[in-house]
Parts: sequence; C-alpha cells; structure tokens
Amino acid sequence: MALVDRTGQNVPNCTFRTRVADSWKDVTTDELFKGKKVVVFSLPGAFTPTCSSSHLPRYNELVPAFKANGVDSVLCVSVNDTFVMNAWAADEESSNIVMIPDGNGEFTEGMGMLVDKNNLGFGKRSWRYSMLVNDGKIEKMFIEPEKEGDPFEVSDADTMLKFVNKEWKPQESIAIFTKPGCPFCTKAKEALKAKGLSFEEIVLGKDASIVSVRAITGKATAPQVFIGGKYIGGSEDLEAYLANK
Repeated sequence: MALVDRTGQNVPNCTFRTRVADSWKDVTTDELFKGKKVVVFSLPGAFTPTCSSSHLPRYNELVPAFKANGVDSVLCVSVNDTFVMNAWAADEESSNIVMIPDGNGEFTEGMGMLVDKNNLGFGKRSWRYSMLVNDGKIEKMFIEPEKEGDPFEVSDADTMLKFVNKEWKPQESIAIFTKPGCPFCTKAKEALKAKGLSFEEIVLGKDASIVSVRAITGKATAPQVFIGGKYIGGSEDLEAYLANK
C-alpha cells in the first residue's frame, strides 16, 4: 500500500453518477468544489460497522458546527454505487451529508487512496481519510495510518473541526423528545438552533413511546430535553438553561 498525501494539489476531475428520485443526475467535481470550502470524508463501504456506527453519524451531527465555521458542505465518498449510498443515507437518516457514490473508484484512485480489500470480498475500496478542500484545492488531509484492519484514529469529524477552528470545543450531546404538531417542541428546537447547537430528535410515537420517556423522567409531556446526560425539562426549562450559557 502506498498512500499519498495530496495536500496542496487539486482534487481529481470526475463525474459522479447519482440517482435522484427516479432519474439519473451527473454531478461533477466542479459543482461540488468550485468556489466552496468543503469537508470530505471517505470510507471503505456503506453499511460497514465503523462507517455506520461512528464515522458517518458524527459528521452528520456536526454539520451545523462545520457550517458555523465557514464550511459550505460535508461530503461522504465511498466506492459504492448510488443505490447503495442512497439506501445507506436513508437508513442512517444522514440528511446533512452529501453522499458521493464513487462506484468505479475513479475519484478515489485519483486521490491515491484506492486499496485492495479482496481479503474481505470487497474488491477495490477507499482507504479511510478526510480532507479540507478550498475551491478545489486540498488544504489538509487526515489519512489513517497504514496498518492492518480498519484504523479509525484521525479522519473523524472532531479532529477535522478542530483543524478548521482551533478554538472549537465539542458540545455536550443533546437529545429532545418531541410530539408531532407540538408548538412547544418547535419552540425548543428553534431555541437550540438559534444557539447553533446540534441535537438528536426522538419523535414520540415514531422513535419511542410515551411510556418510554415516562419511565425515564416520570413525565408524559413534550418536549423533554436532555443535555450532557442531564435532564433539563421542557421548553421553558430549556430557555432558562440556555439563558445562563
């Protein structure tokens, strides 16, 4: 394996075949990168363990923080076809991420990151890495160390965000239980967004039942907000909490 750090070079010129609804749509690297500041993270495969449990979800969670720090978009590149990438995005609910299907491995090969995964029955796949690209030029690459297995040490979202803004500190995890059509839930979510805080929304009746949340807090109202493992309360409690931050 001979991976190459291409910092200072331009990204390869490629066209990606994507599927939007029931139609094919070609997307070029110019469309993705020209005149934009873009974060890219590339991984061995959709639906694989580390990619699904850690790599993709954390980037998806931190997209608002990236955008607050001047990044226009966050791209996930994998040597998979567009149908697989679309299915994975839906399964992971990763709507903040732009999924890039490099089905033929053309972009990955141009990056010098195409590796042999025949031992897993994968064929040619991407090595795990991330990069910051400004107007098509690579400003920084974080390439996982060349060792056995699937190392995941430096291409994570937190490392990239700390590079983009050295003063950035990870926020505490926020979860909010909501009900469809609840105005107080909307108010609470807007308050979090106004502070630039990312959060996970658990919709009662869809993602969990009212019994589940009552078992945790003893209350059956909505919203119910948790920050950093601490129960905050409803929308007014959240407003008071944020006012002191």
